[in-house]
Amino acid sequence: MPDSPALIGPRSYKRELARLQGELVRLQCWIQERGVRVAVLFEGRNAAGKGGVIRQITHRTSKRVFRTVALPKPTERERGEWYFQRYVAHLPAAGELALFDRSWYNRAGVERVMGFCSPAEVERFYRDCPRFERLLVDSGMRLIKYWFELSEAEQERRFEARRSDARKVWKLSEIDLAERLRFDEYAGAFDAMFGHCHTAFAPWHVVDADHKPLARLNCIRHLLAQLPYEDLLGEPAELPPRPKAEEVAVRLPPRIPARYRWSADA
Repeated sequence: MPDSPALIGPRSYKRELARLQGELVRLQCWIQERGVRVAVLFEGRNAAGKGGVIRQITHRTSKRVFRTVALPKPTERERGEWYFQRYVAHLPAAGELALFDRSWYNRAGVERVMGFCSPAEVERFYRDCPRFERLLVDSGMRLIKYWFELSEAEQERRFEARRSDARKVWKLSEIDLAERLRFDEYAGAFDAMFGHCHTAFAPWHVVDADHKPLARLNCIRHLLAQLPYEDLLGEPAELPPRPKAEEVAVRLPPRIPARYRWSADA
């Protein structure tokens, strides 16, 4: 029987997130020490919070070990390559974990629905994708795939927040607006994708993304459970006493104007 979900509020969320981020640091040390290769795919509906989860995973880890891969739309040359070719260059080497913010599954979702590829190319993807992922897994790479599912009402609320908040308006793309009008059409595309690409060796894991903090905790906890890492951190290093330094006058360039003053009570 699975454990009953724990009740989480704002304070306990921060504590649990900090604990999980500490475990991610232990995972990072294990990946480096053992030379493990891990690829984690983050897919899902637009505005589902994939980027926020990735930021929390990488917040306390080394960017040289936990690499984020977020590719722009393909160039003219890349459109003439083998479809998976542009992604192969970003796969992890030994001692790395690559976090794909969107991946080769663009073909089964946005490219199919928006008509950026032909039906024949979609069918070829359905045929080739399991073979491609089988090669990755057989090579020793650990491949973990997450799908962030979002209700139509919550997606609409987040799109409205992007439209009305100057900090988020840049996130509201033409693709977002198109998906808003084609919610059911995207659902059909995703259903076909799962039917062809949910395999025993590379299964999909669905994250309920209607509540962002819970989605972050659930996803990070699940990710940690997929990898048999060990605690290789060891004891913290002792800080030796500093040698007494001579006082040297440093001619600093001008300081920027102090527009703000810190107060613990403000």
